[in-house]
Amino acid sequence: METSRSRRPLTLLIVGAATGLLLAGSGLVGSARNGGGLPAGAVARINGELVRTDDFERTLAGIASDRRSGIDDTQRRQVLDRLIDEELLVQRGLELGLARHDRKVRGDLSAAVIASVVTEYEDLQPTDAELQAFYDEHADFFARPGRLRLRQIFCRVTGPAGDAQTLARAREAARRLRAGEAFATVREALGDRELSPLPDALLPTPKLVDYLGPTTAQAALALAAGETSEPVRSSTGYHVLQILERQADERPLLAQVQSQIVTEFRRRAGEKALRTYLDELRSRADITLSSKLP
Repeated sequence: METSRSRRPLTLLIVGAATGLLLAGSGLVGSARNGGGLPAGAVARINGELVRTDDFERTLAGIASDRRSGIDDTQRRQVLDRLIDEELLVQRGLELGLARHDRKVRGDLSAAVIASVVTEYEDLQPTDAELQAFYDEHADFFARPGRLRLRQIFCRVTGPAGDAQTLARAREAARRLRAGEAFATVREALGDRELSPLPDALLPTPKLVDYLGPTTAQAALALAAGETSEPVRSSTGYHVLQILERQADERPLLAQVQSQIVTEFRRRAGEKALRTYLDELRSRADITLSSKLP
């Protein structure tokens, strides 16, 4: 019980420090090292750090929107006291080195700085020309994957001792199919019952993975129409695949995927801005690297 009580102040300090760091990063608390009275536009000074009037009022407005009766003077002071407590916790957290050594605080601080860089791109509206150029450059990213209609002969492996015999059976099935023997005849002679038989339909890649598993589906995607595969090993056995029909990838019209294009345009613009920002920080920093990493 004593241990729980002793940990509580530290926990509150860490939470308060993280919250305050985010507030400081967003400009709620400003620096003013001069003593004396408060400058215009400030409602408090805590060890030289200012709480700005407009940010204080913005915080009040956010709270007042949830209260029909508004906020009285006592509640306004409580909000200010809370901001003062947060700033004191932040200052103490910095003194203790939490921003440098505590992983959660470091993560919150890093996330706040990243957000300050990329947030402005969340509502970025590209021009029609920019959107078209971006789509043309990244057309493959927005393409709808093609579909395959295929069938398989499945040879189940019942144990380590039977692997070689099952592989030989699967190779014989592939040979007979390539020689032009009827699929039904070969499957009846050499195949085993499938747990999930393939439907006779054009299937997109996710459905192929559902029926065949990722390794076998990948092998199927590498085949041309009319081609028969070598035996493909899965966790349960060998698959001999025969492609009946292949539908190529489809490039949709820009208007059909415009919202997706805009979202990706904004994401990449934010990533580019962040990379530029980090490169600038690196160029101003004094960084020394070990000649040999552990």
